[in-house]
Amino acid sequence: MFTGIVEEIGTIETIQKQGISAVLRIGCSKVLEGTKIGDSIAVNGVCLTVVKLEKDGFCADVMTETMHRSSLSQVQVKDKVNLERAMAADGRFGGHIVSGHIDGTGKITEIRPEENAVWYTIEAEQELLRYIVEKGSIAIDGISLTVAAVSERNFQVSIIPHTRQETTLSVKGIGSIVNLECDIIGKYVERFVCGAPTQKESKITEEFLQKYGFC
Repeated sequence: MFTGIVEEIGTIETIQKQGISAVLRIGCSKVLEGTKIGDSIAVNGVCLTVVKLEKDGFCADVMTETMHRSSLSQVQVKDKVNLERAMAADGRFGGHIVSGHIDGTGKITEIRPEENAVWYTIEAEQELLRYIVEKGSIAIDGISLTVAAVSERNFQVSIIPHTRQETTLSVKGIGSIVNLECDIIGKYVERFVCGAPTQKESKITEEFLQKYGFC
């Protein structure tokens, strides 16, 4: 589990392609502290397992499913990536619950400065936008952010200078593809209310919720 609070910006140093899958070597320093082989590190919001540790970086396998679903399929050597170690049990929960399992990608279509903030408009598919709500949480390339507005085609976030400077949003431009992880709570609620795909009718009804004091 992660919180969406980026600890460090790393650099893609090597990419070893193995068909569609790949092995990435990422140069970094801070996230290596206390890290062991087998630990998880979020790379642009994607939970990857450390398979090799060196004094100035680590290696991680990226499987085919991850390549298909995330922007890691497009990274190149020297690209900057957001890094965050898995949350420690005694750590502060500064962002929101981030699993590191990407739902899909979005495209930055507008970047607009407003006084001390910068607004980003991100276009996404309807299957992702259904889980994005105004004032809710969204992880963009592993960054925990608050949704400022949502439309039928896109959503907007407003970034403070510190977040922009400490993450890869500072080098993203219009047309850049970003990883999106929607708030997992919304997906669980939908599952409970609508039931499994093979289930014809949900057992949770308005009457059920009223009976137990939820309405």
